[in-house]
This record gives sequence, structure tokens and C-alpha cells, in this order.
Amino acid sequence: MKNGEGRPRPLGQLTPHVYVEAGTRGCDPGFVVTSDGVVVIDTPQLPTHALAMRHQAESHGPIRYVVNTEHHVDHIFGNYFFAGAGLVVHHRGVFDNFMTVYDLDPFAFAVKAAQDDDPAGAELIPERGEYYDDPNKGDIVFTGDLTLRLGEHTFELLHTPGHTPGQVAVHVPEERTVFTGDTIFSGCQTWLMTSDVDQWLRSLDRIAQLDVDHVVPGHGAITTLDAVREQRAVLLGWKSAVADAVAKGWSRDETIQRVTFAEACRTDVGLDHLMDYIQAENAGALYDTITGARGETC
Repeated sequence: MKNGEGRPRPLGQLTPHVYVEAGTRGCDPGFVVTSDGVVVIDTPQLPTHALAMRHQAESHGPIRYVVNTEHHVDHIFGNYFFAGAGLVVHHRGVFDNFMTVYDLDPFAFAVKAAQDDDPAGAELIPERGEYYDDPNKGDIVFTGDLTLRLGEHTFELLHTPGHTPGQVAVHVPEERTVFTGDTIFSGCQTWLMTSDVDQWLRSLDRIAQLDVDHVVPGHGAITTLDAVREQRAVLLGWKSAVADAVAKGWSRDETIQRVTFAEACRTDVGLDHLMDYIQAENAGALYDTITGARGETC
């Protein structure tokens, strides 16, 4: 399936000041317009989408900040195409792990995605060495939480680890909106891999306390706080299934073969070919965690 055929189209304007691109390959990036400029939250993975979002954002005023909710390629590769547009803001965990993705080659992953779903954009991607010379990493690097204020808007960068160590949610109270990054996968397969599920569950509790109408997930359709309950069920379902496998004495390979949630929902756009990979990596990672075989990961 190419170019998100049959998938929801980008939503565009979510509130009077919030714009989001959903339903295309990569994460759900967006931007918020304030009286003193624009804040970009995550950057599109596909190059032409990144350039189009930059152009649209700058039509509302100068970009002041680019915030990435995590360090994985689908949330951060587009930073290269936002060079010179505002200050890049990263949690320390994002900065230190920039562009690492499990056992995948993140640069090759981004190139293949562009070749499949953004051929014109594939021609805009620089050579690997040139990209890594200046991928547009954090100018502002923080630990814990951070609050930014721009114009009449507040941006609460909340440390919500679990999916990744440096995961952040961006709460914009004036818009009653939160960008959760991959703390929430809305209606599509959740990637666990190197995640800490117990931390993730606590981070969901934190998001559940927010007073918002709009939840922009890392992947999938824009949703509400009902998604917190749904994501919790997914995490607990995976954890319970693998724990049961361990209790039955299944080996790691047997667990990978027998535990699957492939029928629960689709993959996100453009990732159908990775369904088996997601199931195997999720099951294997949880097996290693539960049995104590897992080392330090990011």
C-alpha cells in the first residue's frame, strides 16, 4: 500500500491554532501558532512533507522552537529539513539517543520510506555522512520537565518515559491539546521493543490527569483521553500474555511463535510489511524483561 492509500487523510487544522498531519507515513507531527511565532512538534519523516510543513508553519510566522517527543527516526528525521528554523528542544534522553531505532538502520529506514512513499523526497535526502554531520539536534537540552512560553501560549514538556527514556508529551493548555508522541498509538500496532512497560503505564497515568479535549498520538487518528485506557489495555495485554508464556515454561522462541496481537489492529501507514517483525520483537523484548535476560537498552 503506497502513499497511505485507503488511510485517513491529513487533518490539517485541529483547533484555531493547532495544525496536525495524520494519516501519512511516519509519526503525527504538527505545529502551534502563537502571537509570537510557531512551535513545531515532531517533524515529518518524508522529506517533501517536512518541507511542506515548514512552509505552512512559516506562513503563520517565524518558527521559534522545534520540539521532538522522542529520538526515533519517524519523529526526528525531518529535523534536517528544518535547519535554521528556530531552536531545537530535546530532552536529554532524546539528544543522547538521537536517530537510534532498535536493531534497524535508521538512515536506511528513512531512505526506503521515502523511496516507497515520497519518491520526489528521496532525491532530497543527502548522503549518509552529510546527514549525520548536522542532523539538526537539540540547541536546548533539558532533564525532567520544561515549560516554554511563547506569546499567549504555554508549552508544558512533560517527561513521560516508557516507550523511550527521553519521551515527552507536549501539553498546550490554551488549546486543550496534548501531543503524546508514542506514549499513545491510536488504533494501530504498538511498538514495544526496548520499552519499559511499567514506566509507560505510569506515564499514561500522568497524561490521564490532563484537562484536554484533543490527544495527538504518536501514530494513528487524533483521539481523546479515552485512548489512555485503550493504550493501557494494550500494554497489559502484551505483558500478561508473555508472562503467561514464561509461567508455562515456553522458551523465548516458542513465545515469539505463539504470542501475537497481529489480529488486534493494523500497522501504521506504510508498515504492513513489518507486522511479523513487530510481533516478534515485542514478544522477545518482553520475554527478556520478564526473565531478567534483558540488558540496558534505549
